[in-house]
Amino acid sequence: MTPRSTIVERFRSRFGGDPRVYRAPGRVNLIGEHTDYNEGFAMPAAIEFYCWVAVGAREDRRLHIYSEEFSAEADADLSSAARQPSKTWSDYPIGVALQLEQAGFRLRGANLLIESEVPIGAGLSSSAAIEVATALALADQSGWTPERLQLALLCQRAENEFVGARVGIMDQFVSLYGEKDHALMLDCRALSFASLLIPNSVKLVISNTMVKHELASSEYNRRRADCEEAVRRLREFLPGIRALRDVSAEQLEQYRSKISEVAYKRALHVVGENARVLDSAEALRSGDIARFGMRMAESHRSLRDLYEVSCPELDLMVDLAHQQKGVYGARMTGGGFGGATINLVDARYAGEFKEKMAKSYQRETGLVPQIYICRPAEGAGPFPSSDL
Repeated sequence: MTPRSTIVERFRSRFGGDPRVYRAPGRVNLIGEHTDYNEGFAMPAAIEFYCWVAVGAREDRRLHIYSEEFSAEADADLSSAARQPSKTWSDYPIGVALQLEQAGFRLRGANLLIESEVPIGAGLSSSAAIEVATALALADQSGWTPERLQLALLCQRAENEFVGARVGIMDQFVSLYGEKDHALMLDCRALSFASLLIPNSVKLVISNTMVKHELASSEYNRRRADCEEAVRRLREFLPGIRALRDVSAEQLEQYRSKISEVAYKRALHVVGENARVLDSAEALRSGDIARFGMRMAESHRSLRDLYEVSCPELDLMVDLAHQQKGVYGARMTGGGFGGATINLVDARYAGEFKEKMAKSYQRETGLVPQIYICRPAEGAGPFPSSDL
């Protein structure tokens, strides 16, 4: 059975009635890591791993949520503004509901069943997929149709303020705006994008290291604080800047002595990464895949040495990838400290790449990686009942 039909059957079994079904994809970021919360540029693509949410109305103002992944349920009273985070999976859907309410979208009570194909802890944005699918489901069944940009911002705010992760806008944005066969060249300040065709001659291959180090969430917030420190200090000499996106490489070098060494390294990554994203977009437009691959390699080195968010398993995955036939580029993707790499591979060699990478990584680490050959996918939306 398809995930769409099984989620409907499970909803009927647990709650009764016929639900409506919504889905939102995870994403992979081709290049542009840790730039979104610095108001810079990124190049994500939605992928064909979806979070599915089946929803049915209730007569009261309560949410009853069941997660297939965690075999757990949660409840929330929409009439109460005093809800506190539980530090569990339920903070994501409940946080979204609270943000919709605070934005003026009065919600009906609902039963929700959540089932996700997006690997958790792989850096493929399983959290944004849950948030976006839940937001669409709750808003639509309550009679509201918020603009997609507003939904993206509300989902981001839920993760920032309720979950407590200071993420940028990229994950929620691409989950809503993803396009089949295209990456998005995303301007995280203007909240605008250009579509970039990924040619059929290449495949996106995601290699999950199967590790996620515990310091990931705390260090993510610390990196953002480092960037904010750099902006505060640089603003004393560059009063017109608002974020690291506004700082040139020359300006950063000029005022290097005015900021801490750690803040300098973080800023140097962000300034260089923004330039790499812009150049990668030009490379895609001109069909220069080899140039794109070079920028990916530079990005990984910067994330490893300057932003310091890589780890031995990610570095090994990247090193092994560069030993394979048909590889244009490889880098870590996502927040770091584990998770996955993204590899740009000649389509003719994608299958061979997957097989050899799995064997080599397992031989080196004893871990069995998950490796996915992907194409960019459509963004979030309701799933037609005729296809269930």
